[in-house]
Amino acid sequence: MVETVLDTKKLANFINGEWVNCENTTPVINPANGETVVEVPLSESASVDEAVKAAKVAQKEWALIPAPQRAEVLYRVGNLMKERKEKLSQLLTMENGKVIEEARGEVQEGIDMAFYMAGEGRRLFGQTTPAELKDKFAMSVRAPIGVVGIITPWNFPIAIATWKSFPAIVAGNAVIWKPATETPIMAYELAKIFSEAGLPKGVINVVFGKGSTVGDAMVHHDDIRVISFTGSNETGRNIAGECGRQLKKVSLEMGGKNAVIVMDDADLDLAVEGILWSAFGTSGQRCTACSRVIVHEDVKEKLEERLLVEMEKLTIGNGLDESIKVGPIINKAGLDKIKKYIEIGKEEGAKLLAGGYELTEADLGKGHYFAPTLFTDATATMRIAQEEIFGPVVSLIPVKSFEEAIEVNNGVTYGLSSSIFTADVNRVFKAQRDLDTGIVYVNAGTTGAEIHLPFGGSKGTGNGHRDSGVQALDVFTEWKAVYVDFSGKLQRAQIDVD
Repeated sequence: MVETVLDTKKLANFINGEWVNCENTTPVINPANGETVVEVPLSESASVDEAVKAAKVAQKEWALIPAPQRAEVLYRVGNLMKERKEKLSQLLTMENGKVIEEARGEVQEGIDMAFYMAGEGRRLFGQTTPAELKDKFAMSVRAPIGVVGIITPWNFPIAIATWKSFPAIVAGNAVIWKPATETPIMAYELAKIFSEAGLPKGVINVVFGKGSTVGDAMVHHDDIRVISFTGSNETGRNIAGECGRQLKKVSLEMGGKNAVIVMDDADLDLAVEGILWSAFGTSGQRCTACSRVIVHEDVKEKLEERLLVEMEKLTIGNGLDESIKVGPIINKAGLDKIKKYIEIGKEEGAKLLAGGYELTEADLGKGHYFAPTLFTDATATMRIAQEEIFGPVVSLIPVKSFEEAIEVNNGVTYGLSSSIFTADVNRVFKAQRDLDTGIVYVNAGTTGAEIHLPFGGSKGTGNGHRDSGVQALDVFTEWKAVYVDFSGKLQRAQIDVD
């Protein structure tokens, strides 16, 4: 495969439809080989002020454009992304490290989201309802909120951005977007696509920089009325607290400690496939990654044996190589965190069956690689079974019954995704009812969300809002009730009722 070359060595902010250079920059490092891909701005809060000023002006005009016409821009965005899918995929792999097959899937998710949300331009449904008085009409409509801020993570640098920006834009808002400093290239490319698709200047603005400067300025800015954030729990809680003080709407999608339940009647070969994909895809760096396998004790040993065999077949390296199945860890900090949890697992008494070490031989030493890791005989209360590791580490937890499996699954502070492998239809329906996660899979792994369903979780995973699906519109719109009285006289609700 010929590696795509970025058309610039230094990125710039995208404000009011123009590229605005920033003096301070930092390198974006390819985690597969340690090479610098591009320089990204480290903006100050003044750049946020400039972007918001442009967005406020643009949003007023954008909101007056009929929604079906706004949607036409998203259709063009989707088509441009489709034309450039391979280029975007390769650039994504270069900045993020995920294998090219997964990168293509992520770009496709953005394409799907463009077409799906463009369809909302002819829906954006409200409601009509009977009024309680004669000659009176009542309805509710969605109204844009104004200027919204989106803060996106490095692990899905284009998919999550489209989950947030596309519904915001089709609903009539203007967007300030702070992408992760580790993965800014997708933001640069998407800004170019928006511009080519005819989105008016100022409707989307990209400000690169650290969360402690750019993100903080966005959260505190009086004219940004919505913050949609995906990232760590600690940061999300801080954002929620500050937005609460400002009575600013906030949508949070944070961590997960997701489990695959394997019952005694499960198809073990299928379960192994689901576990491998969920645990080691994106090198375990997904909020929906499987990091726990809750397995019935009667099939525990068989499952372990099959997992070990298949784990040996996993190829590890630079994701641009089509034969590679597991790519690098995003950076040294991520690698160090994984190492710490390996030691914690050993100290807690879990048995290490495979992996547990950094990979440094030959070209792997140029990047950040960690061997796919399997612990067994973990207990539900161990830290490795409770805390998010964000790496290719999975722990097997044996249980005696279906009821215990449900209890173990629910016994963590997170509630994003869960999965059960079973042939018992009664267990299936009990599981989808009793598992306290926002997403439930049956006879599949813990990953694989589709854009037309809501994405998000309960408990420590979020605050009740959802990305993706029509429910994403709730984050970026306000409900407005409208009453039209055509009686020609004053009618008082609840009073002038026969």
